[in-house]
Amino acid sequence: MKVVVIDYGSGNLRSVSKALELAASELRGGYEVIVSSDPIELNDADYVILPGVGAFGDCFLGLMAIEGMGEALKEATHCRGRPFLGICVGMQLMADRSLEHGDHAGLGWLAGEVCPMKQTSPEIKIPHMGWNELTLNEVDHPVLSRVKNGDHAYFVHSFSMECTNKKNILATTHYGRNIVAIVCSGNLIGTQFHPEKSQNTGITILRNFLDWRP
Repeated sequence: MKVVVIDYGSGNLRSVSKALELAASELRGGYEVIVSSDPIELNDADYVILPGVGAFGDCFLGLMAIEGMGEALKEATHCRGRPFLGICVGMQLMADRSLEHGDHAGLGWLAGEVCPMKQTSPEIKIPHMGWNELTLNEVDHPVLSRVKNGDHAYFVHSFSMECTNKKNILATTHYGRNIVAIVCSGNLIGTQFHPEKSQNTGITILRNFLDWRP
């Protein structure tokens, strides 16, 4: 199985690839994790991962600046139905648009927008940084196998996704209010938190993703 982590100048590429290799080692079958900025690598990818750290607009422009990447990404995910995982800003890029430092178009794969988080009380610091509990909305989803309500994941973000269709929300976390933590639509899944930094919970989710056949 070929697992491609897209390198577009954003994201904890080494940490993500190492976490994927660890998750893959717990599964039967051969998995090859490749970090690449070459859209040709997506032609025969079995799994596609889009990490992301930084400002939404910069990340989107960086991704689209790679010649052929937008088309290859859509071909892999929407035409061939390959499982896709967006991490942090990689998840946010799936939305229609973001209001981070302006109004920026996204990939438009999930109806919704990315909005600034609000400091609802003095205890709520922005950015939301550190460990927080997950509340599962869809406990039977294969990617959430062996993940329980109350399991902790590691977050670092100042903006959050607002989904138009609440059925796309697999899990939330509470930080002043309920915040989208995991989204899904068909073969597309995204985590606002960093699974590569989330220890056992994160490795479990990555292992489930690599074992997922949507």
